[in-house]
Amino acid sequence: MTIAIQTRTLSGEQRVAFHDVSWESYLQIFQALPLRRNSRISYSSGTLEIAMPLEDHEVSLRLIELFVRVLVGEMGMEMKTMGSTTMNLDRVKKGAEPDCAYYIQNQPQVAGRNVDFDADPPPDLVVEVDITNTDLDKNRLYAAIGVPEFWRYDGKVWRIFVLEDGGYGERDRSPIFPISEKEDLYVFLAEAYEGEVAQGKRI
Repeated sequence: MTIAIQTRTLSGEQRVAFHDVSWESYLQIFQALPLRRNSRISYSSGTLEIAMPLEDHEVSLRLIELFVRVLVGEMGMEMKTMGSTTMNLDRVKKGAEPDCAYYIQNQPQVAGRNVDFDADPPPDLVVEVDITNTDLDKNRLYAAIGVPEFWRYDGKVWRIFVLEDGGYGERDRSPIFPISEKEDLYVFLAEAYEGEVAQGKRI
C-alpha cells in the first residue's frame, strides 16, 4: 500500500559517526554529554553515532508508538514504555538509545521500578526509525544486547526481526502481536497521518 508521506523526500535524521572509538572512550564521551539533549547516541564495534531526529522521523515514530499501544490494548496486555532510555552494557560493549523500547511479556518483572539492564532482561521490543543511512549495524547491535524482537521502519518499509540463534531472522508477522499483519501498520499510518486522535481511540 502506498502511504502519502512517500510522495515527497523524507528528512529523517542528521547523523555524525566516529570510527575506531574504544568502549572506554565512548563511555567518557557519553558521560560528558548533557543529561537533557535531543540527540541519540549509539555505539557498536568501534563506531559511535550521534543522531538528531527531524520531523519526519519523529512523526513516524510517534505514530508507530500509537500503533503499539493500540495492539497492546486490543490484546488485553500491559506494557512498560522505556522510550529512548540509554542501554549501556559492558558485558557486550554495546550502547544504544533506541527510538523506543517496550517491556510487554516481561513487564511484570520490571513494573513499578527502574530497570537494571545488567540484571534484568532486555526490552521485549525495540523500534527504530532510520530514514537516512546509518553507519551502525543495528541488527547486530540489538542482537548482541539480546532484544527478542526488533522493528525497523525507513519511512516506506516496515521490517520485523526476531532473535534466533544469536541473530535476527525477518518475519512477516510480529510474534508479540500475532493478531496484526504488516498491512495493518501501513493502513494505520496512512490514516493516522491525516488524524491521530481517531486512531488513538481504537485503544
